Amino acid sequence: MAAFDTTPFPLVEMHAAANAQNEWLALIVRVGGAPGAAHAAALQQVFGAPGLLTAIAPLDCIVPLASPAVLTPSLLALTPPNRVIFAVSAAVLADQALVKQTLALHEQGYRVLLDGPADDSVKLAPALRAVALDCGAGLPVARGGRYQVLSLFGPHLAYRVDSAARFADCVEAGFEWLAGDWPLHPSPQAKAHDGTSRKRLLALLGLLARDAESRELEQLLKQDPALSYHLLKLVNSAAFALSTQITSFGQAINLLGRRQLQRWLQLLLYARQQPDGMANPLLPLAALRAAQLECLCKLQGGEREQQDVAFMTGVFSLLDVLFGMPMEDIVGALGLAPAAAEALLLREGRLGEQLRLVEQGVAAPAQLAALGIDHAQWWQSQLHAYHWAIQVGRNL
Repeated sequence: MAAFDTTPFPLVEMHAAANAQNEWLALIVRVGGAPGAAHAAALQQVFGAPGLLTAIAPLDCIVPLASPAVLTPSLLALTPPNRVIFAVSAAVLADQALVKQTLALHEQGYRVLLDGPADDSVKLAPALRAVALDCGAGLPVARGGRYQVLSLFGPHLAYRVDSAARFADCVEAGFEWLAGDWPLHPSPQAKAHDGTSRKRLLALLGLLARDAESRELEQLLKQDPALSYHLLKLVNSAAFALSTQITSFGQAINLLGRRQLQRWLQLLLYARQQPDGMANPLLPLAALRAAQLECLCKLQGGEREQQDVAFMTGVFSLLDVLFGMPMEDIVGALGLAPAAAEALLLREGRLGEQLRLVEQGVAAPAQLAALGIDHAQWWQSQLHAYHWAIQVGRNL
C-alpha cells in the first residue's frame, strides 16, 4: 500500500503591489521553506496545486527567491513567463554561477528583479537592472541628490512602504510597483469625511447591520450622491451583464437581493470618490479581509448568518481608518452582533483571533492549529479572498 503524504501545505505570505494610482497590478507570493531543497519542494506544492494563477488573474505573480538554483525544470514548467516574475536576492552577484542561472531566466522570457541593493562596484547586465527594494527604513542614500531608479530597466518594486510619505517618496523615485501598509497610515493632511457625511454613513451602516427594510435604505441612499452613483455604476457594470440599464435604487435593490445588497453597500462605502481622483487603497483591503473571514467561517461549518457576520466584520475592520475616528465610537453607533463587536474592539473570540491573522497576512502553524484551521484551508481562504478582492477592485 502506498504511503500517504502527510507534509502540510506550505504557508504562503501574499501582499498586493499597486501602482501610483493605488490600483493592484501584481501579488508578491512568498513561499515558506528553508533555503534549498525544502524551498524548492514548497514552491512545487504551491504552483503545482490548482488555482493560484487563475485566482489572481490578470495580476502578475512576483516570487522572491534566495537563489535561482531552486528553479528546477519541472517547477519552471508550472510558472509561465508571461505571469510569473522572479525577485532574486542581490546576494547572487557574489557567485558567477548563480549570476549565469539568473541571466538564463531572462533568456527564457522571465522578468527578473534584483532584490536588494547591489554593490556600486559591480557592473550589472541590463537584464539585472530592474530592482526590488525593501524601503521600510527609507530609500537608499544617493550621492548628490535624491535616490532614483532607472525607469528604462523597470518596472521596479518597492516593498515595506508603510506610510503615505514613504509612498510619495517611492513614486517620485520611479518605483512603478509599491507594496506595504501605507493605506493604513494615511497622511495627516488627508481630507476626512465631513460631519454630515460621516453621520449619514454611520446611519446607513446601522441599517445594514440590523437588516432594515429596503425603503429605509433607499431613502438614505438618495441623500448621498456619491454612494448612489457607485451603486448604480456597479449594477450596470460588466460584472452583472444586464441587457437593460438600471436607473433606480428600487431596481438595484431588487436585482442584487437583500444579502448581496448589504455586502456591496458595505464595500461601496470605501469606493466614494477620493479628493485626488485616485482609487481608495482601503477598498480591496476591506474586500480581502471580508472574503477571507467569510471563507474561513464556511470551511469550519459556520451557518449562513455566521458567514454574514464574518464578512461584515472584515469590511468594518477598516472603518476607523476610513472615517478617522476611534473604533469604539463606530461600534457604539452600529449595534453590532456581540461576536463582531468583540472582534473589532478587542480582537478576541474566534472571529477576533481570525481577524488578527487575516490582518497580519501570515500565520504560524501554532496559530492555525489553535483555531482548528489546517494549512490547506488557510491557503484556500487566501486564494478565495484575493480573487474576490481583485474582482471588487476592477468593478468598483
